[in-house]
Amino acid sequence: MPTSSQRVTLTDDPAAFLRDAEGHLAADPVVTTVIATVTARIARGGGSDAPYQWWAVARDDSGAVTGVAMRTAPFAPYPVYLLPMPDAAAVALARLLHERGEEVGGVNGALPAAGVFAEETARLSGGAARVHEHMRLFELDELVVPPAPPGRLRVATSDDVGRCLAWFRAFGADAAEQAGRDEPHAMEELSEDQMLTRIADGVVWLWEDASGAVVHLTAANPPAHGVARIGPVYTPKEHRGHGYASRAVAEVSQLLLDRGVRCCLFTDQANPTSNRIYESIGYRPVVDMVNLLVGI
Repeated sequence: MPTSSQRVTLTDDPAAFLRDAEGHLAADPVVTTVIATVTARIARGGGSDAPYQWWAVARDDSGAVTGVAMRTAPFAPYPVYLLPMPDAAAVALARLLHERGEEVGGVNGALPAAGVFAEETARLSGGAARVHEHMRLFELDELVVPPAPPGRLRVATSDDVGRCLAWFRAFGADAAEQAGRDEPHAMEELSEDQMLTRIADGVVWLWEDASGAVVHLTAANPPAHGVARIGPVYTPKEHRGHGYASRAVAEVSQLLLDRGVRCCLFTDQANPTSNRIYESIGYRPVVDMVNLLVGI
């Protein structure tokens, strides 16, 4: 049977995108977690100084939504983020951006769509695409709570903002080191006001050891379509190996479950420690993702 054609449209209005794509996002809220949460935050006025801000909707001949993408990242190379979509839609999006003269230096998202988009973008620009990180999206299946190390989990307060900012920023470099990469994991660098907003939303937790010293951070995103995404999860080097991350993520997951929220998180496939920790407490793989760089 012939494959239906794919039409891709762009908008710079997050509210309009959510109206058009709401049903598609809600149909698989674990896979769509990043686009759903980021777009909802921007629609509420939580934008950033990102040089690009648009959302894309792919439709087939009948007008049904077949995939979505966005470009809102405030960090270089300002990657396009793609969710699963037909190959023809990924190619159409790459060509649309090329036609409007938009330079694309990075692509993140679900395979195979992200790879198809990156290869077409590289072909059009005369460059090449290479993998920077292989990621994996997990969803909590049946929670297994590990033994508790000495201490307790508590919600972060405004008094913790400096530590939380420092540890969010340290996460990217330390995650890359654990995965054996020289290049840090690219991520948004929050301002103090943005961190205070997350703390006020009650989505940042800290583990205190038996002496009351803060030794670990686990954060999450506010739920979208009944799904919350956990991360970052960070323990400074001098405090690793005591089970803080396993227990903190388990306790945060339980708190979210008690609110009727499903839990998901991303891991770097090159980091065996984090993958082992999350699988041991009941997280199961959903889809493989990739971060690619595109250049001459």
